[in-house]
Amino acid sequence: MSAKKKVSLTIDEEVYEAIERASKAQKMPRSRIAEDALRLWLKKQTESLMAKGYEEMAEEEESMANMAFEAQREILK
Repeated sequence: MSAKKKVSLTIDEEVYEAIERASKAQKMPRSRIAEDALRLWLKKQTESLMAKGYEEMAEEEESMANMAFEAQREILK
């Protein structure tokens, strides 16, 4: 298990209250709920960046395919 670091966050009261309720209902420390939420956010950010990268790669591949097709058409004229 990795070392833990203590952080201080400022959040809206309604978010704090929701975390408090979840903490009690799940019998889980607030810090665990916050850590899980941050891990989920980081995962989504990573997935979003990867999806964007794949889309950009697909556009580049399509562009290259179009250039090759045009070059072949020119050769076959």
